[in-house]
Amino acid sequence: MHGGSAAAAGCAVTIGNFDGVHRGHQAMLALLNSEARHRGVPSCVLTFEPHPRDYFARLAGQPAQAPARIATLRDKLSELQRCGVQQAVVLRFDARLAALSPDDFIHQVLLRSLRARYVLVGDDFRFGARRAGDYAMLDAAGDAHGFDVARMLSYEVHGLRVSSSAVREALAAGDMPRAAALLGRPYAISGHVVHGRKLGRTLGFRTLNLRFGHAKPAAMGIFVVEVLGLGDRPLPGVASLGVRPTVEDAGRVLLETHCLDWPAGLAPEGAYGRLISVRLLHKLHDERKYASLDELQAGIAQDTADAQAWFAARR
Repeated sequence: MHGGSAAAAGCAVTIGNFDGVHRGHQAMLALLNSEARHRGVPSCVLTFEPHPRDYFARLAGQPAQAPARIATLRDKLSELQRCGVQQAVVLRFDARLAALSPDDFIHQVLLRSLRARYVLVGDDFRFGARRAGDYAMLDAAGDAHGFDVARMLSYEVHGLRVSSSAVREALAAGDMPRAAALLGRPYAISGHVVHGRKLGRTLGFRTLNLRFGHAKPAAMGIFVVEVLGLGDRPLPGVASLGVRPTVEDAGRVLLETHCLDWPAGLAPEGAYGRLISVRLLHKLHDERKYASLDELQAGIAQDTADAQAWFAARR
């Protein structure tokens, strides 16, 4: 999967943020792939970084108004690929893009850059400066320029509308089973293992650290997890996702995972640089600020025991 403009034959495209690539998104992508095959063109997702709402919140000097982020760009792109999407185009959302009129968006982006032959959007899709463009305008442009336009109504699971907002709410509430039902898979974060401050060793709990590249992750706290990518089976663990309140207030978001059993055959330094995926299965509690490193150590020991008990209860 790659960026760049679509091939000369054109493409079947859907446009959106696709944060989380949940079951509603998956249903859209299945339809997109089928329409692309039918037309003999590649399927393409046009998405934005940062999230337009991040951009406008920062512009207004109110970063707290930005939505929490479910997935990193890496995880979004790999989920799109897993759903069979052939091309992903990531547009930088900046002042120039924000100022583009709906008409210019259609001509410059959809027609000139992507050569769209089929455009699929969600039922609440808006585009262009001040969100002035809507489905009716897109449909009329399709008639005028010879591309098909389709709209997909929202998707429901057990009578609940599936949306990125619903996934964010489930993650904020620590309701991992509900998040998994909306996503169609366990909630997971992947990345390359980076060096931390090596504090885990002095406390007796070695950790695998992943960076989460957004200041506001949708899930925060201490979780029972499984680690994939270090051996032939998922490894049970306990992880902390957040800004590590006891250690430093740098505000950098890290996912720090302690494996309950370090994999046999993997050297103590053997995980650095490896690409792993961590599934968050059950939330134990929110992040806590401990008064001392001794208390932190006791807290981690308790979390580890609670994670072991959680796995034991499910065997």
